Amino acid sequence: MKNSCLYFFAFFFLLSVQISAQEDSLQLQTRKEVKLKKNRKAKVEYNALAPAKAAFYSAVLPGLGQAYNKSYWKIPIVYAGLGAGVYFYTFNNREYNRFRDAYKRRLAGYTDDEFQDILTDKTLIDAQKQFRRQKEMSVLAMAALYVLNIIDANVDAHLRQFNVDEDLSLQPNFNVDEFTGRANYGLSLNLKF
Repeated sequence: MKNSCLYFFAFFFLLSVQISAQEDSLQLQTRKEVKLKKNRKAKVEYNALAPAKAAFYSAVLPGLGQAYNKSYWKIPIVYAGLGAGVYFYTFNNREYNRFRDAYKRRLAGYTDDEFQDILTDKTLIDAQKQFRRQKEMSVLAMAALYVLNIIDANVDAHLRQFNVDEDLSLQPNFNVDEFTGRANYGLSLNLKF
């Protein structure tokens, strides 16, 4: 019984010595790592209306919100998407009108339309339905791109106000374990105050 109590106290004594040694080493490391920079950049004040302004500008003229956010590389993408929508709308509208005019001429009794010996009446009706559906899809795609343009400007303005300078960084970390000699991989989040 006396030996077990002695072992028990010895175990807790060694454990407390090891824990206090670890705490001391942690304190020394934190003292070394915490250094203040003297030449810090001036903090940019938070502008709560910037996202609303960017969204409004994009709603008025697509791409203007991206210019407000200084994301100039996005402007050609916005106009290419909207231009493609306009192109497909006009193409499908022209084809729809061709087939509709040919079908109307057949209903009026004329036999001189461009599809007279090639397509039947049912095929003309099916072609009209197809091009009308594609024309409507082009309008929906243009509306979706217009809304995405506004959302992109708004979100980009929100994200531009986050602090992403060198003081906040996430870097890969490579350590070698001194006891086993094996490599430990990980990520470290570095905060400098």
